Amino acid sequence: MPPRRAPAHPAFAAAAPWVFVLLWSTGFIGARYGLPYIEPFTFLLLRFLIAASLLAAISLALRVPWPQPRQLGHIAVVGLLLHAGYLGGVFFAIDHGMSAGVASLIVSLQPILSAVIAQLALREPVAGRQWVGLALGFVGAGMVIAEKLVAPGSAAASITGATLTAALIALVSTTSGTLYQKRFGGSMPLTTGTCVQYLVAAVVMLVASFAFEQREITWVPQFFFALGWLVLVLSLGAILLLMTLIRVSSSARVTSLFYLVPPATALEAFFVFGERFGPMALGGLALASVGVALVVAPTR
Repeated sequence: MPPRRAPAHPAFAAAAPWVFVLLWSTGFIGARYGLPYIEPFTFLLLRFLIAASLLAAISLALRVPWPQPRQLGHIAVVGLLLHAGYLGGVFFAIDHGMSAGVASLIVSLQPILSAVIAQLALREPVAGRQWVGLALGFVGAGMVIAEKLVAPGSAAASITGATLTAALIALVSTTSGTLYQKRFGGSMPLTTGTCVQYLVAAVVMLVASFAFEQREITWVPQFFFALGWLVLVLSLGAILLLMTLIRVSSSARVTSLFYLVPPATALEAFFVFGERFGPMALGGLALASVGVALVVAPTR
């Protein structure tokens, strides 16, 4: 039987999902901003090592207990899937030309895939209203990216066999990792468990960087900013928030938030890179918001 969900404070339950979407969506922007100066697997190796070091220091200062030996296997699996597989696939795809928006759209298939698996594996009921919300969210996310795919010089050209395979690996990895954490990671100490996950993922990135990359870095301010943002905001803030949401909410509610990531990424790309979007994208943002609201609203 899956672990029982702990009750969440009303203020946290109301604000945390939207804070998570905002933080998580910046990961695609940070990847695009930093990858011109470093190769993807080397980038992730540095990110995981720094994040693990910070979490270890925080855990020691707060005297947080470390995971029990019986938990390490489950923690390692989540580290391989949710960090190495997901981020490795996304960073590879973006580094090889896939736009941040298209990568985020492919990964946004996660809610429907997660809902189906959750019903079968975790026996979590998904109400009819939630299925409608999942469908609306997917359509809305697709509308945001559709503009770019049909525009002159569209992002469709960035979808090659290699980038599509990498993005699909990221999709399967993040879906499996989220559900696995839900099923087996409920009792994991948050900071120390995540630290171990990062160390496992770092080993994978170390092997990948030596196997496929030259490990060259251009030490410029833009790189330091991207690395700092991804470590502090994503690897610490967003991931710890995601782990908390997984612990206190259902899989369908948590994964439905990923539908808002492509619209949020498009909005951020407009301000950071000047990527414009029009009526279709705005309509998609509204539709995705309605879809997520249908999924996360409390069931009577």
